[in-house]
Amino acid sequence: MTMAWQDYLIRNQDTYIRQLLDFLRISSISSLPENKEDVQHAAEWVAERLRTAGIEHVEILPTGGHPVVYGDWLHAGDKPTIMIYGHFDTQPVDPLDLWDDPPFEPTIKDDRVYARGASDDKGNMLAPIIAAEAILKCNGKLPVNLKFLFEGQEEIGSPQLPEWVAAQKERLACDLVVSADGGQWGEDQPAILTSLRGICALQIDVKGAESDVHSGIYGGSILNPIQALARILASMHGEDGRILVEGFYDKVRAISEIEQSQIEAVPFDAASYQQVLGVDALFGEPGYSTYERSWVRPTLEFNGIWGGFQGEGVKTVIPSVAHAKISCRLVPDQQPDQILGLIKKHVEKFTPSGAAITVREDPSQADPYAIPYDHPGNQAAYTVHQALYGKAPLYMRNGGTIPVCALFQQVLNVYTVNFAFGLNDENIHAPNEFWRLNSFRRAGKAHGMLFESLSKKLTAGNHSVKP
Repeated sequence: MTMAWQDYLIRNQDTYIRQLLDFLRISSISSLPENKEDVQHAAEWVAERLRTAGIEHVEILPTGGHPVVYGDWLHAGDKPTIMIYGHFDTQPVDPLDLWDDPPFEPTIKDDRVYARGASDDKGNMLAPIIAAEAILKCNGKLPVNLKFLFEGQEEIGSPQLPEWVAAQKERLACDLVVSADGGQWGEDQPAILTSLRGICALQIDVKGAESDVHSGIYGGSILNPIQALARILASMHGEDGRILVEGFYDKVRAISEIEQSQIEAVPFDAASYQQVLGVDALFGEPGYSTYERSWVRPTLEFNGIWGGFQGEGVKTVIPSVAHAKISCRLVPDQQPDQILGLIKKHVEKFTPSGAAITVREDPSQADPYAIPYDHPGNQAAYTVHQALYGKAPLYMRNGGTIPVCALFQQVLNVYTVNFAFGLNDENIHAPNEFWRLNSFRRAGKAHGMLFESLSKKLTAGNHSVKP
């Protein structure tokens, strides 16, 4: 027997799909200055949609960059306060010629909507809004207190958000964050995300002679910056892939036996994995499985290396400079500043005589994030997923980084439950991005069920569920 609000969602699906298409027509690309007004337009659309849903105190708030949208409904008395997070900005659309249809003219084919931002994150972030609307329309009240925080700069790393969240700490106070930005393991297999890796990055610049010089006249008499850089980079890993930077692993938190068994329970087909990537073999730190390497072990990767002549043919020079970009994915309890300091020391140690080295830190950093698998918020999500999919969710990790999770943990002292319904094959950040409309229908119902489950699993102000 369905609840009245669930019937309401079913009756209004056509309306919700039309609204989603309207939302997707807004070219809210946060990285391009020419789309600044479009990001603002998307914020206005979200704000109006929240008001229509019955959410109160809705505001578009400045950050110093792209805006955020805030709203709340706080009439559930001593029930917990849940903050819903998502983002309304999108990635650029290049290369445009690889799209089958214009990226901001949403097209429905085979019960899928194709458009930039469909899966990441406009469809996912609209779902909790319509869930709240359905419950308010049918019941007159929500089972929990709700706050909504949607940002317009996630796709550029949320540069203003840390300072803004710190300044808005009282307004954003809550018992738990639910992120509507993310996905599921499979169309028929739910999952609960329990950790994300953090990130730090840097650039190494090696300077030799004042300018490029003739390799015949000067070759063999001065240090080649590319050779110096190659020596430094080669010193950072062993032949087996283990990172050789002194102290790099010192603060890595060991996973428990339960966590180990949860990772082992996630299906893995090595042959299929290799085929999708187009590689002949897998490689990585010895003693760990592929998922362990990509989910719960740290990395040090070379993202780019350049220097000297790059054109067709031959130009016999010793270049004046060489450069490399490095990024590290971090795991609990590593900290970006600590890891950057260790790499700088390593670079100094292995810099050959005759080379002038500059190490420049990238300002975009994020701490790793982890939530206990048995946290009440995850228990609530588990109950909902099991009811929706008819099977128990997997517990999984993600090797990527969602900076806001660690930000909310540090500033608001709350965990974030990731609760979204995108899938890995939906071409996010790529041409022909799409979202399954079945996921849209499922997501609205799921969020309503989650509100009810959180009302039972969480107690307002219960500090035992805090980090």
